[in-house]
Amino acid sequence: MPDTSTWLAFALVAIGMALTPGPNMMYLVSRSLCQGPAAGLVSLGGVALAFVFYMLCAAFGITALLFAVPFAYDALRFGGAIYLLWLSWQALKPGGRSPFEVSTLPKDSNRRLFMMGLLTSVLNPKIAMLYLALLPQFVHPEHGSVLTQSLALGATQIVGSVVVNASIALSAGAISRFLGQRPAWLRIQRYLMGGMLGALAVRMATEARR
Repeated sequence: MPDTSTWLAFALVAIGMALTPGPNMMYLVSRSLCQGPAAGLVSLGGVALAFVFYMLCAAFGITALLFAVPFAYDALRFGGAIYLLWLSWQALKPGGRSPFEVSTLPKDSNRRLFMMGLLTSVLNPKIAMLYLALLPQFVHPEHGSVLTQSLALGATQIVGSVVVNASIALSAGAISRFLGQRPAWLRIQRYLMGGMLGALAVRMATEARR
């Protein structure tokens, strides 16, 4: 098992990433605003299943393969950093949109909502980066089984992200109305999110490979 300080540090990073806008958040918020909170929660079920997929991939050897091929690891690390910088620019650029600004989507069945949530999360570079580039930095072989540590950290990310995203899906309407009535707050929210994404991108690009 990871030690307490490592576990807390990873939990903070995972929750911070869950709070930053990306494909998952934008999809869940859009569904909640257009089709109601229940649709957002169904979509979140698909997103969470993709988290389990990535956790198992990371725990059962893909991470080891990436570390055995330095160029592959570095390509993923820098690719993730570039993607986060792009998300940061989307939030900070003039005319940038907040994920809580209402957009129109057609109504879908629960099955389609679940599958779209799953597909959005599987293809989300931020989640791939979290599990395949960031999580291994919190695994220390001297603290015991690498598999156990990977599963424990992955479970922490899944629980934290589901709680954060479920809260956002349930409150998306209220948050959207609040921000829509206060343009200054909408800009502040964009700048905070953009700044967090940019800082995380810099950390990812400059982090030494262990």
